[in-house]
Amino acid sequence: MNTAEIQALAQAIIHHHGATFAAQAPDGQIDHVQLTAQPVPPALRSEPAYLAALQACSALSFIAVDAETLAQAWQRQAERTNQFDATHWPDDPRDFGLAGTDPAQAFARCPRELGLYGVLPTAEWVGRMARAGVPTVQLRFKSDDRAAVAREVKAAVAAVEGTDARLFINDHWQAALDAGAYGVHVGQEDLDLIGHRDLETIRTSGTRLGVSTHGYAEMVRAHAVQPSYIALGAVFPTTLKKMATAPQGLARLAAYVRLMQQYPLVAIGGISADLFPAVRATGVGSVAVVRALVNAPDPEAAAAHLLERMKA
Repeated sequence: MNTAEIQALAQAIIHHHGATFAAQAPDGQIDHVQLTAQPVPPALRSEPAYLAALQACSALSFIAVDAETLAQAWQRQAERTNQFDATHWPDDPRDFGLAGTDPAQAFARCPRELGLYGVLPTAEWVGRMARAGVPTVQLRFKSDDRAAVAREVKAAVAAVEGTDARLFINDHWQAALDAGAYGVHVGQEDLDLIGHRDLETIRTSGTRLGVSTHGYAEMVRAHAVQPSYIALGAVFPTTLKKMATAPQGLARLAAYVRLMQQYPLVAIGGISADLFPAVRATGVGSVAVVRALVNAPDPEAAAAHLLERMKA
């Protein structure tokens, strides 16, 4: 197949999916994000379906590692079905290498519906929101003082006692294990820092593991360790932390949910109360919030309102 024919396949993908994945944010419409086309990365294969998808996905604003992951999946989809179908966005786990893992090596399970998920800065906040009925809470305590971290994690574990809240500890996995926390949450960079041996220590302890992801390549990487849940974000722009990737938007979120259905999924990043119904409509079982709770004039009232929005 020549270059013109491959470009025609790429244009067919863009034609069928451009309105979904490359839509620009209309003025005043807050449930969309603005994305820009990306350079086409160097090709690693020569098959037409792969080359066409690599071009198309780059044009549809997917960064290089995600365009590559999608192009590989599109090629596998074509091989599996014996046809190139520009209308079918890849969403079969087999085409992303997400099948065939060993269940015995998976982390401990947690509910598919983690519900409202509060990400909180201190043990005091953890206890406050747990008592307010928030079903899943995370302590995101930033400190290089190991003794201070151990005290705060231990206090957070004590703070949820007598409530039904599930407590995850961000990053500080050893302190979480020492204190008996329900789970640990880590980012992509932490997977390298922790290492296989420490991940195995967490897994064999029965502690749950959540992993942040920001696109297709990171979801595939997270799957390799078979965590308890996967977080998908940032869905919308957020000023809470500097993000290495652009906001994902609802269309990508929905595509990620279709692909990663085998996991409990948490949507995070810039999600305000009015966006809860649209986010929940993608199929995620949990919505994580930070500022919607800690910046609220009445955090308990805000928690009650968000809990109702989870049902909408």
